[in-house]
Amino acid sequence: MYPSSLQKLIDCFKYLPGIGEKTAERLAFSIMNMDDERVADFSDSLSKVKSSIHRCPICNGLTDLDVCKICSDKSRNTDVLCVVEDPKSVFLFENLGLFQGKYHVLKGLISPLDGVNPEDIELEKLIDRVKKENYKEIILAFKPSIEGETTSLYIKRILGDMKLSITKIASGIPIGADMEYIDAMTLERALLDRKDVE
Repeated sequence: MYPSSLQKLIDCFKYLPGIGEKTAERLAFSIMNMDDERVADFSDSLSKVKSSIHRCPICNGLTDLDVCKICSDKSRNTDVLCVVEDPKSVFLFENLGLFQGKYHVLKGLISPLDGVNPEDIELEKLIDRVKKENYKEIILAFKPSIEGETTSLYIKRILGDMKLSITKIASGIPIGADMEYIDAMTLERALLDRKDVE
């Protein structure tokens, strides 16, 4: 029905999560109605985000620098390390502006039913970092789910002999909730009311 180049653009928008046929069509027509400069900017941004964004070699978060801004910030509290399951969680906590420590980003959570084991989420990198640096507290900030609990307990078992406090954010966050859909106040309360991992 559409010219092939327009249909291709519609199909490309449908690769994005939550975008169906109608929304993809609306977005494609929006692009067509943009001026050339804005379309070039849009295209350039897509290209750059793929070529320049990579994992920080220290915390595993996303950055376009050699080392991310948080890891290279000397004013951050180096006593506390907040462990999260994905890079988006770092941005959520940073938007709150409450946490001033360092982060470590895993590549997901342990899920034996889905075939995701500790080595798949790069837990060794976290363990090596904790052994090298002098943290007093590790905060486990995972979504409240079976996978989150499994990962928390595994980390507690691995790091349990070290002289540091291992806490987790409070469960004002409902079980099964996705971190990105939690409102700022609930996330703030959960961070402040964190508890020891048992």
